[in-house]
Order: sequence, then structure tokens, then C-alpha cells
Amino acid sequence: MTEERSVLGRSLLESGALTGEWRDAFEAVPRAAFLPDVVWVFDMDTGAAVEVDRRADPQTWQRYVDQDVPIVTQWDDGAGENPGGEATSSASMPSVVFRMLADLDAHPGDLVLEIGTGTGWNAGLMAHRLGHRAVTSIEVDGEVATAARGRLGAQGLLGTVLTRDGALGDPEGAPYTRLISTAGLRRVPPVWLGQVSPGGLIVAPWGTHYSNGDAVVRLRVADDGGSASGHFTRPVEFMKLRAQRRHFDGHKAYVSDGFGGAGRSTTEVTETALLGESRYDVRTFAIGLRVPDCYQVPAAARDGHRPVWFYGLDDRSWACVMFHEGRKADVWQSGPRRLWDDVASALHWWQEKGEPGYERFGLTVTGDGEHRAWLDGPEDAWPV
Repeated sequence: MTEERSVLGRSLLESGALTGEWRDAFEAVPRAAFLPDVVWVFDMDTGAAVEVDRRADPQTWQRYVDQDVPIVTQWDDGAGENPGGEATSSASMPSVVFRMLADLDAHPGDLVLEIGTGTGWNAGLMAHRLGHRAVTSIEVDGEVATAARGRLGAQGLLGTVLTRDGALGDPEGAPYTRLISTAGLRRVPPVWLGQVSPGGLIVAPWGTHYSNGDAVVRLRVADDGGSASGHFTRPVEFMKLRAQRRHFDGHKAYVSDGFGGAGRSTTEVTETALLGESRYDVRTFAIGLRVPDCYQVPAAARDGHRPVWFYGLDDRSWACVMFHEGRKADVWQSGPRRLWDDVASALHWWQEKGEPGYERFGLTVTGDGEHRAWLDGPEDAWPV
């Protein structure tokens, strides 16, 4: 084990991300064995991706893969070889991987269905602890699936890796006692509920189209198998299930002639009150739960001004709030939905509820596809 990997292991243990039951798997199944020669180390704060080639600089490559950082392994569904497009496959941060495995609460004897094989490292960790026959993994990309099978096989951890759309699950292998998704969701596919045993768990990154952020939801399947419900645990950000990527026609499809014809007003809401101070501020998640089919795009600040745009995904409604240094923000709205009014109302609701964190929110999904979010308990849920 490299010194960097030992340091990583100690750090994960001290933070609580790595629990004792997964320690042997961490030590026996190195992340490096599941990564290609060329990787892109992704900086979550800046969005920059640094290319590292093991063949040219093996020491730097090893140092990066043994750190708690996300690593991109594919761009544009395999069509792009360089950063600049959309990252479509990756190795998640080890801290995220092990916290989600802890949420899954899988034990020997459980059968696990994984959605999104990716590099194969997560499947390998589970196979080491639970047995390779206990893990079935699904990957939509044929080349990614083939590479993962090879890496799992080389480590003696190859279970079943299926090449198909993960939204379909695995009806032939069901029922499973656990299901974990390593792709971000906007809807929990109803068929998954029928493929997990009553009392079983579904752990997945879930969010709304309001932002790219997700939160890990831990759903317990009801005794009758007709629904699943549970709390969110923490914020994350995952590449989305291919069938559920946000479709956005672009700014010009909404705002073709500038602000002409839009209603204008001002707002007391400040930039910090709306956006918070971090990438994973819970207020963004909360607003998304209250304002369906809306996409928020904060633009860069320039000359003391910063616009934040809102686009309706079910019509051509749009809004823009322009923040200024030293004075009230201006607001423009157009279309049948008054998107800024909806966003401001959602923000005020979150503030009035005591600015609850992720862990106070929950989700209930049903076999017919209905999704309802809630705060503190499902008694007062609302559709999302």
C-alpha cells in the first residue's frame, strides 16, 4: 500500500466515512487497479480538469488516485477524448463511495443491484465484502462495462456486469435486498421498487432539475412493495442517469429579444440569501423541491453586477434577477409562470421553517411513479 493510500485510509477512518466493516475492502481493493492510464482529476470548486497520464508520469498519477478527489474517466459518452465537453463517467471521491456504502447497510447474505458500474471499483468493494455472486452491476455504456469486467476479473472479484439501461433494472435477477445507484436521478424508476424486497433499501443520489446537485436518499421499501420512503443524508453531485439528463434548449430559445416585454420589479432578496456561500448550500436543494420544472443558472459577476437566470422546463417562462453592489436587485419575468415569484416564495418558506438541513428532508416514491417530498415527516408531503 502506498504512503498516500495509507494516509487516505486514516483520514477516511477519522472522518467516519470509512467504517470498520468496510476497512478490509478498502485495504484489499485498491482504487488504482480500476482506473485507466489517462485520467482527469476534477476540481469541484473551479470545474477544471487536470489530465494525468500514468505512462508519462506514474508518480503523479498514483498520488492523485490515492487522494480523496473525483476523477473523470470519460467525456461526452466516449465521443470526446479531452476535457471541455461533458464528463460522463468517473471514479467518485472515496469518502463519497464509503459513506454511500454505509448508507446501504449491506451485510453478507444480502443481494445487491448496482446501477452504474463505471470503473468497477464500487462493485469490487462490495464483491470483496459480500461475495462476488452477491453483486450484480448494470452499465449502459458497452465500452465502460467491458473495461470494468476486465478489471474486476483481474482482481478476482467479477460478479455479474450487465450492459443495459439501468433504469430498467434487472427483473431476471430480482428480488434484491439492496439497490445502490452511482448515477444521479431525477426520478426513481418505478420498476426498481418491484425489484427490491419489502423492507429492502434503495440508496441513490437524487435531486431536481433546478441545479446539478443531488442529495443521497435512503429509501425503505414498504411491506406491500408499493412505495418506498426515507430521508436524505448528505449533499453530493453525480453524473446523471443518461435517460434523465436535463433537456435545455438554450438561453436564446427563451430570451430572443432581450428584456423587451418582460415585467420588471425589484427585490429585497440578496445574492447570498439566494445562493448561499457554498456549492452544496441546502437552500438551493430546498428551492428545487418547491419549484418544479425550473432550471437555475447563476452567471459570473462582472463590474459589480451578477445575473441569475431561471428557465421553465415545461414552457418558455423565464426570469432574471440582477444583483448589484450597494442597491436592490432588479427582476425581470416573462411567460405564464412567474418564476422569480415562485423562487422567492420557496426561499422564504425555507427560512420560515428554520433553514432546515438536508437530513430533515425526505422523499416518498410509489410504484406508479409519483414522487412526494417532505420535511420532517411524510404527513405533509408535496409533489415534486
